[in-house]
Amino acid sequence: MLFAEAAEASTSTYTAFDIYVLIFTVIIGIAVIRQLINPKRNLFALGFGTVALLVFLFMDVIMIKGW
Repeated sequence: MLFAEAAEASTSTYTAFDIYVLIFTVIIGIAVIRQLINPKRNLFALGFGTVALLVFLFMDVIMIKGW
């Protein structure tokens, strides 16, 4: 009985969609870095990208904790 409870508690929440979330996070990070490097900055794009990057990083942390 104890083995069944331990096996049930260790189930993973990993799905194939997790890979796409990680890839999107990297793409958004690259876009934010390119906006920071660019001498002629688009502040709206920089702010929107930064907020999106923070949201995706938060999602990544929660997602990876579930693995």
